[in-house]
Amino acid sequence: MSSRDIRICFVGDSLVNGTGDEEKRGWSGRLCALSQTDEIEITYYNLGVRRNTSEDIKERWERECELRLPNGAENIVIFSFGVNDTVIENNELRVSKERSIENSRQILVEASKKYQVKMIGPPPIEDVVQNKRIQHLDAAFNLLCDELSIPYLSVFEDLLVEPIWLKEVSSNDGAHPRAGGYSYLGHIVRSWKQWKF
Repeated sequence: MSSRDIRICFVGDSLVNGTGDEEKRGWSGRLCALSQTDEIEITYYNLGVRRNTSEDIKERWERECELRLPNGAENIVIFSFGVNDTVIENNELRVSKERSIENSRQILVEASKKYQVKMIGPPPIEDVVQNKRIQHLDAAFNLLCDELSIPYLSVFEDLLVEPIWLKEVSSNDGAHPRAGGYSYLGHIVRSWKQWKF
């Protein structure tokens, strides 16, 4: 019996990239390794780019996915971004909440015309004030995905009380965990009913 040919693009920022992971696998690499079976052949592409905002992702996701998702395969695109949108630079948000939602709407609507689409919400960092903005954006993303009938997994609240995540983010650079934190995030996604193939 031939295995299912599943291609997955993980599109997002440094937290998708796995920045800070000394094993260089991030949560997406661990997730796919644990999900591989004799019946499922997973080819995954990590398309996380450091410092990317929703504006950046809106400009690049389509051409990058088209190169990697051929006709005939089971093609999935998983988006995860938002933390960089909430960063304040030069006394203003890099991307306003309203613009983040509009960018996300355009991305998700277009992607869902071609692919199975899912979205993972932005995780918390060490900065308490910025976390409030991330939390509000996470809630808005959740509402948007519900409106568009796109599966959405909020990880913010789980990670906000997870000792491994908090300890590693704090001891690293204040935004990115190490291998243990990414492993835990991968576990959350793997336990999500919408991850099942």
